[in-house]
Amino acid sequence: MPEERIVKMPKADFNRGTAPCRSPFPVESEFKGIMSSDQSRHKTFPAHGVVFFEGDPANNIYEVADGSVMLYKLLPDGRRQVVEILGPGDLFGVPAGEVYDTSAETLTETLVHLISRKDAEGSPEIQQHMRKCLISQVQNLHDHAVLLGRKSAHERVASFLMRFVPNRGGFACTGPESENEDESVVTLYMTRQEIADYLGLTIETVSRVLSDMKRRKVITMEKQDRIRVMNVCGLCHLTGKF
Repeated sequence: MPEERIVKMPKADFNRGTAPCRSPFPVESEFKGIMSSDQSRHKTFPAHGVVFFEGDPANNIYEVADGSVMLYKLLPDGRRQVVEILGPGDLFGVPAGEVYDTSAETLTETLVHLISRKDAEGSPEIQQHMRKCLISQVQNLHDHAVLLGRKSAHERVASFLMRFVPNRGGFACTGPESENEDESVVTLYMTRQEIADYLGLTIETVSRVLSDMKRRKVITMEKQDRIRVMNVCGLCHLTGKF
């Protein structure tokens, strides 16, 4: 069972603007969150703890304070599609109707803030923050739609890994800081099956692509969940984005 902690959290400083909505996942963070107010509650979930299931009554809106959450949908035959991966600062559980349209499960031990829909609807500051976060998430879903609809298996895996390389791969990327070294370490708190479900691939395909990248010296596998990118620019070129 998740541990509910009634914590006295400092109020967010709304005069300084809304809190950021995209943080590289996973990340160790002291992010407090714009919903860390007297109106909200705070729950700690263990790794792979269920926050809510698809179809549950949508009574609360959630914000990741620390840790990571994946949102997914299940088909009647048990097939799963992971639709989003969230980190500190991201909102989830914002419904269009009366029930949640996805399930939410933590990937690591995760602290979330939650606030009732009624209280959120009555707060102009939270409404402003929700709009900013939802616009950011729509943009990410556009990228995910392209990934699922048009990219090859190598491009999907490369795009997934590049997501976790800080400050690289975007249109404003300035390249490596050093001419002699272009490395980055990526720690994934996801199983191969979860990665496959996010990328719309089989677990065998994900493993085959990672092995091929290792053979081509683009990455090395330090641990099951720890990957060293030996050539960030080389990995970026494999994404099909540029």
